[in-house]
Amino acid sequence: MIGGGLGGLAAAITAAEGGASVTLHEAHRTLGGRWRSTPVRRKAAAHLSEDVRVFRAHEGPHVIYRDGPTWAWLKRRGLLEVTCRVPVAAIARFRFWHEGRLQRVPPKGFLQALRISRRPEVPIEQSFRAWASRLVGEKAAEMGASASGVGVFHHDPGALSAAFVAERLARVYSLPPPASYRQGSWGAMFEAIGAYARKLGVIIELGSRVSSIGAGITIVATELESARALLGDDSLEWPSGRTALLDLGVKRDRHDLFVVSDLDTCGWLENFTMPDPTIAPAGEHLVQMQMPIDSQAVRADGVARLEIIVDQALPGWRERTTYRLESLANARTGAVDLPGTSWRDRPAIDRGDGVYLVGDRVAAPGLLSEVSLNSGVWAAQLALA
Repeated sequence: MIGGGLGGLAAAITAAEGGASVTLHEAHRTLGGRWRSTPVRRKAAAHLSEDVRVFRAHEGPHVIYRDGPTWAWLKRRGLLEVTCRVPVAAIARFRFWHEGRLQRVPPKGFLQALRISRRPEVPIEQSFRAWASRLVGEKAAEMGASASGVGVFHHDPGALSAAFVAERLARVYSLPPPASYRQGSWGAMFEAIGAYARKLGVIIELGSRVSSIGAGITIVATELESARALLGDDSLEWPSGRTALLDLGVKRDRHDLFVVSDLDTCGWLENFTMPDPTIAPAGEHLVQMQMPIDSQAVRADGVARLEIIVDQALPGWRERTTYRLESLANARTGAVDLPGTSWRDRPAIDRGDGVYLVGDRVAAPGLLSEVSLNSGVWAAQLALA
């Protein structure tokens, strides 16, 4: 087993539960992959020698949906521990960004796009823009496409398969909100997942970078680019997104919003301390944002667009900021399916000769990281068979 993220651990645990002997190699010193939440520490005061103030931020916004396979898989094994739901008070602080300003009430066009996304049959072969424009008009179609950005991480969701976008739009904007948060960050949960795997007999080798595979059954649960190099297989490609990420730690203000869904340019802002105050120092908020950008744009372009939204979502945030991190996620936000393709067309899990592929851009269904979980379970089941 190569890779100790969600998919790799799901594969290792599934294989061990089926009676297999498993050794997992993880190049980092900790488990979790993109779910890691490395603490960011600051000294509480200049005269103190110990770092005592901590933010726990993920690589981009992270939640688990209660109606999805990851929640069910973790719950069956008692690995969810303490979780938090979206507080009612926080729901009242949800806003939509439309035509350059915040709106409390969702625009009619967005609601129309959301309604058609819940249809039982949405075409794979058409783009979301073409399909939705025919049903609800171009303006409503664009709002629906932009709203799906939080579950797509792509700068132009309207150009993607209608079925792909509609599924994500309907999942994200369900009522009651399906998003759930693990108290203390999802990254901390991987200690429990690792301990569960070890109890099953899985040998976990941390700091173990693999440069070639042996003759036995091997499950590769890495980035698709790493798997391509490791396996020498140039066919391992599938489109993904390119997204500017901005994290802010700010001193709390009663006017701070919980979520802003950007209906103009696919962005998303979320205040993760509203459901879980434990991930930031007392009296501070941790806000994580994402803005998809095209191949010609640079990180600063996406961050600049986010700052325009932040000016209204977090009044006076510049004077209140105590922590800031900018980054760029390139091909690290899951698969996107173009018109005429679905998850079934992505790189196959079974690569032949006892090699199996796991990740968020392979042939398995699900929303974002659910693809990793599903592919990990399927890969292990194929290996056991």
